[in-house]
Parts: sequence; structure tokens; C-alpha cells
Amino acid sequence: MRSRHKRKLVALVFYISVFITAGVFGCSAKNTNPAYQKAKALPAYQQASFEQYIQDTQRWLAENRAFKSDDHQQEIVLNSPFELVPDFPNGQAILLVHGLGDSPYSFHDIAEHLVKQGYLVRAILLPGHGSKAGDLLLPSYSDWENIVSHHTQLLLKEYANVWLGGYSTGANLVTSYALNDDRVSGLLLFSPAFQPKSEAVKYARFASYFIDWADQDPENNVLRYNSLPMNGAAVYYQTAKVVQDNLATHSFVKPTLMVLSEADSVVDTTAASQAFQNQFIHAESRLIWQGEHPPHGQRIVSQTMVLPEYRVSNGSHMGMLFSPNNPYYGQNGTITICDNGQRDIDYANCQSGHQVWYSAYGYQEPNKIHARLTFNPHFQELVKSIDLVMKPDS
Repeated sequence: MRSRHKRKLVALVFYISVFITAGVFGCSAKNTNPAYQKAKALPAYQQASFEQYIQDTQRWLAENRAFKSDDHQQEIVLNSPFELVPDFPNGQAILLVHGLGDSPYSFHDIAEHLVKQGYLVRAILLPGHGSKAGDLLLPSYSDWENIVSHHTQLLLKEYANVWLGGYSTGANLVTSYALNDDRVSGLLLFSPAFQPKSEAVKYARFASYFIDWADQDPENNVLRYNSLPMNGAAVYYQTAKVVQDNLATHSFVKPTLMVLSEADSVVDTTAASQAFQNQFIHAESRLIWQGEHPPHGQRIVSQTMVLPEYRVSNGSHMGMLFSPNNPYYGQNGTITICDNGQRDIDYANCQSGHQVWYSAYGYQEPNKIHARLTFNPHFQELVKSIDLVMKPDS
């Protein structure tokens, strides 16, 4: 769940209650922008092979994506499920699952590292993603649950050692699966959205009966959506409730790496860290805490996020995933997310190319313009920690 929508969700719940009291009912206003329209149906995802799944998905994206540049093929590749095959296989595989509004590109840099270590790497595209924000009006929880189950089981037919990795909503989905299938070898969890920071999102399903959109913003990022249908928020919240229920009755006994940002404006990091310490019980599991005030625990590693040499003020929900050298989200990347919960003048200055600092959504500091932190200054330490947790004798 993305933080810039939480205040709008609160407001929507209030206005809906007023409409009900007044006996006023209606449909959402129509918007003819192609980005806000929905496809006739979601793409198929239960193909017998991953190769066929990629081909079918790319064909569907070519027909249904609202393109944002003239390079349609590049946009399809960036948003497609992918498979990386190692030159020197170690006999293990991993399935990676992105978050709400994102795409498989979220795992581009981590996947490149993993394949060099010998892992067969696959990343899926959650139904409703990669095409246009309006398509998030279509999926149900079962779509997301079933695609994770199907592609995990495809891997388990080929490999005895299968890991799962997830970011945000994707972390919820892979955790729920792993807690119910002891064949999973371990987990990599990045900003797991086990519990949202905002209580408002619990009303998203109710709100979706009256209004389609939690937020509509210009769609100018080739790697993710900027807008959020209410249905997408509602399905995210269902993933959170399901994983909470699973964690209440199960412990995960296999190795796990969890990465949290102290300043995360999206998820309740205290709840996630408590879940790590209580339910993820393997001795070699590790929690990387990006911030200045880590929780206590022998399996916790802390990293400062006050890094003036990178112009970083604190960590963000998404920043941990990408190398500073990433061509899109890196320190000198082509994408700067100026929508960061700051003053209009700061947003305008960010858009016009003024020098920015980087932070979580909503952070402000005098005399500084803050864009979203989209890269991890500690990326090399991160991949070393991944290697330690995933080592064969874990």
C-alpha cells in the first residue's frame, strides 16, 4: 500500500458516510484517459511452462498496455515477467513477487546478483499490473494467491530447493504461501506490508462499492503506476489480513532475510520487526534495519540512513531494492519521483531540475527539496547479506 493515498482514503470514507446518510448514490466520474480504463479481462497466468507464460503475457501487454513512450517494445520488456538462467547453476531457484502498483522490474538488480550466484531466477507479474492503472480494477485476492501458488509449484517440479522473495504486497503473498508449504527453502522479504501504517485502508473494500479510484495521478513512470484504484487497495489489504492470520498460527522455520526502513511511511515496521523476532525463528535469519533506532535482537543488523554523501536523509519503502547504479532509479537515474508529500513549491522545483535530497514520503527539512529515495546506498551490503542467509548450509 502506498502512503500518498492514505489521507485520500480517510477522506473518501468520510464522504461516503455522508453520501449514505443523505441517501445519495452514484457511480465514479468517467475519465476517458486510456490509463484509467480497464481491459476486458486479465491475462492468463496458469500456463504449463514459464516460457509460455512470458510469451502470452507479453502478447497481452502489447494489446492492452497504455504506453508512455514511443518505445513500446522496451516498455513491454521492462514490465514483463522474466527468467534469468545461470551460467554455473547451484541447483537452486527463486521466485520473486513485486508489490502493489509495481512491476517485475522491482527485482532487476537483486535478480542480476542472484543469477551470478548460480540461482535460476523467475519474476512474475501480478494480474492487473504492467499494463495500465485501470486494470487494477479487475483482480481479486484469489488471482494473486493463485499465480504465486502456480508458479511456485512449477519451480518445485524442477528444483528441490526453491526460495521465494517478495516486496511489500508481494512479501505478504510469498509469506502466506511459504507458511503453508514446507518445501519452500527460505524467504527474502523486502518492506513486508504485513500491517499498513494507516488504518484507513481497511475501508477500501467498502469504499470500492461507491467509487473506483483512491487516487488518479498523471501516469508518467514506465516502471510502475502512479494511480491506485480502490480495488487494488482492497486486495492489498486482504493480503495483509491473510498473512496476519497465517502468522498468528504458524512459525517459519527456514532461513529468512527481512529488510525494513525505519522511516517507511507505508507499513508498520514495528509490527513487521516483531513478527520477524517471534515467527521467523531460524537461527541464521537476519533482519536488516535501515535507520538510526533499531529494535533489540541478536539477529538484527542496523544501517544508518543519514548519508549526506548521497544526499539521503532517511530510508524509504522502495529504496532498498535498487543499486545506486540502476539506470532508472539509481543516484543518476532517469526517474526522479518528486511526488513526495512536500510543499507545492518544492514539488515544482524538483520537477524543474533543482538539486534534491532523498527520503521517505512525507519527510521535510528546511532549505531542502526531497524526492523519493529510490536506491539503496547499502546495496552491496544487502547482497552480501542475501548470500549469507541463502548459503547452502543454512
